[in-house]
Parts: sequence; structure tokens; C-alpha cells
Amino acid sequence: MKHGISKFALACALAGALLMAAPAQARPVEFDQATIAELQAAMQAGTLTAEKLVQLCLDRIAAYDRQGPKVHAVMAVNPKALEIARALDAERKAGKVRGPLHGIPVLMKDNYDTVDMPTTGGSVLLEGNMAPDDAYMVKKLRDAGAIIFAKVNLGEFANGGQSSLGGQSLNPHDLSRTPAGSSGGTGVAIAAGFAPLGLGTDTGGSIRGPSSVNGIVGLKPTHGLVSRDGIIPLALSLDTGGPMARSVYDIAVSLGVMTGVDPADDATKKSAGKSHKDYTQFLKPDALKGARIGVARDFTGADPDVDFIFEASLKAMQKAGATLVDVRYPKWFLDSSGRAVFTLYPAEFKVQIADYLKTTGPKYPKNLDQLIEAAENYRSMGADGAGPNLSRWTYFKNVEAKAEALTDPGYLALKNYYLPMTTSLVDGLLQKDKLDAIVYPTGTRRPGQIAAPPGPPLGSTPSATGIANLSGFPDVIVPAGFTTDDLPVTVSFFGTAFSEPKLLALAYSFEQATRALRRPVNTPALANAVIDVPSRDVASAK
Repeated sequence: MKHGISKFALACALAGALLMAAPAQARPVEFDQATIAELQAAMQAGTLTAEKLVQLCLDRIAAYDRQGPKVHAVMAVNPKALEIARALDAERKAGKVRGPLHGIPVLMKDNYDTVDMPTTGGSVLLEGNMAPDDAYMVKKLRDAGAIIFAKVNLGEFANGGQSSLGGQSLNPHDLSRTPAGSSGGTGVAIAAGFAPLGLGTDTGGSIRGPSSVNGIVGLKPTHGLVSRDGIIPLALSLDTGGPMARSVYDIAVSLGVMTGVDPADDATKKSAGKSHKDYTQFLKPDALKGARIGVARDFTGADPDVDFIFEASLKAMQKAGATLVDVRYPKWFLDSSGRAVFTLYPAEFKVQIADYLKTTGPKYPKNLDQLIEAAENYRSMGADGAGPNLSRWTYFKNVEAKAEALTDPGYLALKNYYLPMTTSLVDGLLQKDKLDAIVYPTGTRRPGQIAAPPGPPLGSTPSATGIANLSGFPDVIVPAGFTTDDLPVTVSFFGTAFSEPKLLALAYSFEQATRALRRPVNTPALANAVIDVPSRDVASAK
């Protein structure tokens, strides 16, 4: 704010006055399990600093990313992270608190432009690339006092599960299992406690898959709620960025910081008058009471453990006061939706990646043909897992050979008719039975083995997550339980455009009723990593 004092700063000042007036009992909280509200309360009380918080995050990265289980999620740590943290601590001491993310370390998927760390898309073909400025969402976070802490691994150019520069990340719940893609590095790093908050991107499930298999919370926002400016594109008709964290509160408190109409991204015009600066105001423990929830059973039947946990989740919703109504998507739609996603994105990637590559330096490829040429000429095996990513690089050739032109009638039919039809179809399902949301198991099966043989071709089976991208609608993912072999399962709350307030409320109510979050067995607590949180703080999670 340019004038006056923010509501958050006023709340912090009042909290500080109350704490000084009557010392409250502190409760110990392991920092990697604390909510952002608890971290803020500890910093306000003086039992934690941003500098100490950054150091605690660095300690976990040192213990688990390239040592111990070697989960291999972090690609670069901001060399000025501690310096930035000290500056933010000085601001706090001087009475300036920028907002609820002041001093909070944030992990960035390495397809977000950052001026102080390379942006590579996980590819050796862009190794060392320095963006000319921050992505819009990154700038909003910095302005809010967040510490852009590290860049994390991803499926190369936001596709698949590994990269030529970052290698293969490992699921901290079971190192033989996939962390999913393409935001797998973010999912792993948040689950492992490397930072309280991270950003991913989603084109057909790339926030939701990694959130699910790593057992954390994630949000694929409404298309246009947050800007994609400064994010390496995959398919802008479907792409969005979004937050990943360990609690619904942390998703809600971060989302309001990043919303806003951005002149550099026309899609954000849709959000004018429909976004909020504070989504935590909607979080109510009893939000499920009286809610009407649609149950999408089209995505069950593939894994008995997943189905068991999904059914148990439905019973928990009923116990909390929700009314459940079965819904079914038309079979023709399920049969075609996956193919629609994987027809749109090759066509758009071929054109849109060239637009992004114009922002890179002269030594880097400038279009898909040059990416293919650079890949064919790449022969070295770099350090730290870097090396050829043949499956992704082969797919470059498939895109070049098969992608429809953006003027092709087939592409235009998908863009101009199939996407609006999907929006109408989902809205119709919600309106028919007056539903507040549709729920489904985010992943129809437990996380697969990294070394397992390839599954069926992409787009050949119904996609639960792709429907949110085709419609442009939001989807919130919440931990729901664990399989008999201790692998996480999540449920998704899916609703109409700009229904984030309602979805976050329902997800929060479910989270508070079930509390299914669990620290991964391969990244346990470290000694002396406990913070003291005032038990009577006004900023604690509800």
C-alpha cells in the first residue's frame, strides 16, 4: 500500500502489543510442519527470524537433497537468500511488515523467470539462461516480502517427470516411486520440508499430480486468476501457475498475494472484480455443513486402496454435514477429453515456445527447430545428473511433425468450440443438482514405480485432472490418507470459474476433519529444528 497501514500490519502490531502486555505460553512446533501463520506468529513474537527460517530450510536441503535419500529436487539456491532474510528482519524490527508472506521462503519451479537465478525449464539446452526480469507472480511475491529462495526441478519444458539438467527427482515417501510431473520438484521439496511454500504450473494436471503423489496441498487456479507472464509456456489455452504447500491455509494466504490483472497477460482480464486479496477470510471449519457435493465415480475402479480412501473421505464429508450426489460425465466426453488436451498443447507449444525464446540470450535456441538441432548436437554428460533426456527430445520431433497449425480447422474447433463446450458441460453438472463442488480421487492409482514399464499412450484414458484445464476451472487438492504400502492419496475439490473461496473453504473443512498430512519417512525431522509459537497468537491458522 502506498498510503496508510495494511490490515495485516495492524493485526501484527496489535498481536505484538498483546504479547508484550501478557506473556503467552509458547508451544514447540517442528518448523517443517508449521503453517505460514505459525511462522509469522513466531517471528512477530521474536522466537524466530527470517534468517533463522532460511537457515533451517538450508539445513534440510543439505541433509536430504544431495545427501541421505538424495531426493534431487533443488536445482539452485538463491545465493543472497540469507542476505535478503536479514534485510526483511530489519524491516520487521523497524515496524514494517509487508504482509502475511514477509520473510517466508518460496520455492520456484524452474520455468518461472527470476532475475537472480537461472531459468532453464530443466533443460541443458537453456543452461545458465538469465531472464531479463521476474515473472509477474514472482514480482508480486517479492513485493509482498517473500524470499525467492530456490529453483526446483521439473519435467523438462513442463512435460514428463524428469529433466536433462535436473535429472530425476525422487518421491520422499518411497524413493522408488514417481514424484509425478511436471511440477515434481516442487512437490518433493514441499513434502520434504525444504520451504513452506512453492509454485508449480499446470497444463493437464502438473500441479495436481505432484501434490497428490507427494501428499501435499495444491491449487490449480481458475484460468486467468494469476498471470502467466514470465513463465515458459506449454499451451497458453490451458496453462496456469499455482501454489503448493502443506496446508490449505498456506494456499489461501499465498493466493491473494499473487492475483491481479496483468497487462502482459490478457487472460487475467477475466479476473477483474472476481479476485480477492485475502482468501483466508473464507476458511471455516464447518464449511462442509450444508454443502452439496457431487461425487465423480468415473475415476474410481483402478486401485482398491485409492477407492477405499476415497469412500472413507466421502463418509467424512457426510459426517461433517455435506450432502453427496453422484455425478457422471458423458462417456463420449471422457473418451475425447484426454485427446483434446494432447492435441492443443503440441500445436500451441510449437508457436509459443518461440515467443518465449526471444527473451533469451543469443547463444540459446530461438524456436522448436533450433531446440531439436541443439538436442541432436548435445553429446556431453554433465555433472549432478545432467544429461540427454531422450524421451522429451524425441517428443520435440513429434511435435514438429504432427502439431496442427494454429490456423488449422481441427485446432480452431478445439479452441473455439470444445473448450467452451467443456465449460458449459461442467457448469451444467454443477447447476443441475445445485452442487457446490465435485470431488474425485486426484490420482486414480497410487504413485507408480519410476522404473516401471511405460503405461498406455498419453491421452488414451480418461483424464480426471485435464477437465479442469479444458474448462479453465479451479481444482484444490487435499491429503486424504495412505495406502497399505504407505503411499499418499488425495481428493480434489473441483468447481466453477473463480469459485476458489468456496473450494478452499470446503477443502479446509475436510482437512480439519481428517488431518491426513504425514511427514515422508525418508525426510524425518532434524534435531533442534523446533520453533516456539505463542499459543495465544492472533495470526495462527484457524
